Amino acid sequence: MTSVKEFRVEQPATADELGRGAFVFTDDYSVFDWGKMPDEIPDKGCSLCTMGAFNFELLESEGVPTHYEGVATDATDGAVSLDEALDSGAAPREMVIELTQVPDLPFEGEDAEDPSGYDYDAYHADAGENYLVPLEIVFRNRVPVGSSLRSRTDPADHGLDFDEWPDEAVDLDDPVVEFSTKYEEQDRYLAGEEADRIAGTASIDDLESVAREVNRVVTDRAAEAGLTHEDGKIECLYYEGEIRVADVVGTFDENRFSYEGQQVSKEVVRQYHKRTQPEWVEAVSAAKAEADERGVADWKSLCDRQPEPLAERVVAAARDLYCAGTNAYVGREVFDAPSLDAAIDTVRDL
Repeated sequence: MTSVKEFRVEQPATADELGRGAFVFTDDYSVFDWGKMPDEIPDKGCSLCTMGAFNFELLESEGVPTHYEGVATDATDGAVSLDEALDSGAAPREMVIELTQVPDLPFEGEDAEDPSGYDYDAYHADAGENYLVPLEIVFRNRVPVGSSLRSRTDPADHGLDFDEWPDEAVDLDDPVVEFSTKYEEQDRYLAGEEADRIAGTASIDDLESVAREVNRVVTDRAAEAGLTHEDGKIECLYYEGEIRVADVVGTFDENRFSYEGQQVSKEVVRQYHKRTQPEWVEAVSAAKAEADERGVADWKSLCDRQPEPLAERVVAAARDLYCAGTNAYVGREVFDAPSLDAAIDTVRDL
């Protein structure tokens, strides 16, 4: 089980064949890599499933291969299209997908030959030609204040005419695509050579091309809905020489969207925690740093604080933001929710 969705296997993948399974989206949420937080956000799971299915169907219509096979509800018989599910009267919580192999990634710490401490050679020895690429491919259309890109690069690296990063968000003429680790306890960004090695047989040039196409499709759809698509990520599987988009795409958890300058994504909850629980956020950062120093993977065991539950009004505001944003993005009143303008006004007052 991941932090916000359950994973069900109906037919396991083999070395030669894709399997079949499903994601069941819960109302849990996660920030700062913590995993399951103390609260649930009502309807969040159905929101993410609806938005993810909508984007997978858009990608398929644009010729982008994916692992998506449809959605399922109590009112449907097996996997159906999103429209069929919504016409049956219920927003889906379950997404039917093809499965690939995900081998173990051994962590050997300081004794590993790989300086990361992880044995990617063992991963790919077990993966063969049918596997989940152990990378996240990140695309950025905008560089907000606080983005890690500011600490890792200079404006000139992206063709920007600034001597230093300005004190406001910067839009990029050409999206930036980066690679980060997927299965390490702490994500880290990778230079091209290391990303290529970790990707295995899959080409990082092809992975970047797929990411740029996904970004284009999601950005265009967001603009039609009055939203600005700031950044996001994809995961991919490699099967018989083909790269397919996997996991979930273009939701308010995987991507950052804004509306008239206000975030419409998990970032709202993340920033709320930074404002109201700074001691916990600082403890998380300290635990991650200590884990790095010790060369251990489990940083959470080193954290001396736990997150506190959110106030009911914050949970309600987050729920309305997810639901109103999904309604706007898919162009259909899937959820009983206020207008996006009203939902935005509420979170601005948090």
